Amino acid sequence: MNMMPAPPVTSASQHWLEQIFSAKAAQTGGVVRRKVSDVERHLGRDRLELEVRRRGFHMVEVGGQFVILCNRGHMTVIC
Repeated sequence: MNMMPAPPVTSASQHWLEQIFSAKAAQTGGVVRRKVSDVERHLGRDRLELEVRRRGFHMVEVGGQFVILCNRGHMTVIC
């Protein structure tokens, strides 16, 4: 796996992060997704994971995407 170093925290990266969680789907307990390459370029995966954990949400990586389940409920992976 080729992981990029985390970009510096800037007002642009903070704005990018805020846009993820201000999406209507995030506000209503839905699902948001972002390309892994975009997250690594704008924010860094560690920072995204930290924010997802802080909110009590769930995140999976699949097919080059981070899928964020914006719900604090128990999660069961079926298949």
